[in-house]
Amino acid sequence: MATNFVMDGKQMSYAAAALTPNSGVVSGQPVLAGQIPGVALISATDSKVTVAHEGVFNLSVEGANNAGNVAVAVGDILYYDAAATVKINKDNTNGVRSGYALAAVGSGATATIAVKVGY
Repeated sequence: MATNFVMDGKQMSYAAAALTPNSGVVSGQPVLAGQIPGVALISATDSKVTVAHEGVFNLSVEGANNAGNVAVAVGDILYYDAAATVKINKDNTNGVRSGYALAAVGSGATATIAVKVGY
């Protein structure tokens, strides 16, 4: 085994201030640590939040991108858009790549679907 191995990186802890959003993080919520997507595993009740960077999670996804309404299909790349009301959508202009859709969402609709988080 490599002597420089630190951890598998599937879950990591961050100061709440290092995440987007950086306050009021709720367990199960999609978050970003810089450009690293994940899902909060605990609520931000103290200074540290554990984030999963791999896995499949049921998340609210909007059928939209930077140009307007657009359907989401299985396998589509999804993005975390901090400025959007529904944070996960297909906006690759304003968003950070965060995972893949495992179900469809209609154009302009919002639905909770399974999302494979990570790359």
